[in-house]
Amino acid sequence: MANPTALDYAKMCADSVMGDYTPDTLPPADRFHYHQGVFLTGVEKIYHLSHEEKYRTYIREWVDKHIDEDGNSSSADLTEFDDIQPGVLLFNLFESTGYLKYKKMLDRMFDAVEKWPTNAKGGVWHKYRNKNQMWLDTMYMMGFFTAMYANKFNVPYMYDKICTQVKLIRENMTNPETGLLYHMWDDTHQHIFADRETGLIKVHWGRAMSWYVVALSEFTSLAPKDSELYALSVKIGKELLDVLKTYQDKETGMWYQVLDKVNDPRNWLETSATSLITYAAAKFRNNGVIGEEYDDMIIAGYNGALSKTESDGNKLSVTGVCVGTGVGREDYYFYRPTVANDLHGAGAFIMMCTEVYKFMTARGE
Repeated sequence: MANPTALDYAKMCADSVMGDYTPDTLPPADRFHYHQGVFLTGVEKIYHLSHEEKYRTYIREWVDKHIDEDGNSSSADLTEFDDIQPGVLLFNLFESTGYLKYKKMLDRMFDAVEKWPTNAKGGVWHKYRNKNQMWLDTMYMMGFFTAMYANKFNVPYMYDKICTQVKLIRENMTNPETGLLYHMWDDTHQHIFADRETGLIKVHWGRAMSWYVVALSEFTSLAPKDSELYALSVKIGKELLDVLKTYQDKETGMWYQVLDKVNDPRNWLETSATSLITYAAAKFRNNGVIGEEYDDMIIAGYNGALSKTESDGNKLSVTGVCVGTGVGREDYYFYRPTVANDLHGAGAFIMMCTEVYKFMTARGE
């Protein structure tokens, strides 16, 4: 294909993964989980731009495998936000079909979020088994779904719950020296790997911070413009993009697995974080939150992610993607395996491409 657009790249990646897996076998095949949810969120964005029915059909077939006619799912664990995230796919399915099973599942998920355990300051645990632990990843896994529910079904008080999480993370998980965010905070300081004085996992893992920034960009589309959540998302989003710009690799346009350790020989350029940060910056730009001074950052990030793709003419692979990662000491992050077309990376890459496509279209490119 001569001179493919960003949307073309998104479709090539999605088609490659969809060619490898039927909706029934999309891994992990027995879970209603964010691995598939992130990938299918990207696929849904392709559908909204291309209107090619095969993309919506694939999403619906995957969802229908996991949700019965009464809106129940035996493959969703509603004690962890990783299984809440795919709920974002149900809003458009309910709107387009009117099938109540989707709304019933949405309501169950929303009820779970409302009742979620919190630390002493009101911060939600990442999972029930992660007692008192706030993870950056939660802001996307929980926050995006909750903001969509509040927006679609007019539940404005939930914006305040999200706002509490945004503020607690910003206030307690920011490195004052770098401006970057730490991966996890345990306010009881009990986690085995956490700093005993602060309760922090003192690592700036790229994908985790990316999820937080992506969530903020989504809130600028969903929260009322006169709300505290919108104002905070704009303010903190700009601040973090300015920080992240200083850690963007000048040669490749990418970001590192551990964001601040740019000269550490153990470190490496990571594709999913690069894609997500670029997505967030493009989303902020498309929403009119930031100006053209960020355009070079967006274009460089996009080209950096593209440089990590491989194609044999039929299939596009996104390489250099960190596998699923929990929390640990610094070495743990450096030595995580990388894979090609892992759903974390494919989904992040597709999301980026769809948002960059809108950004470039607005520029007349």
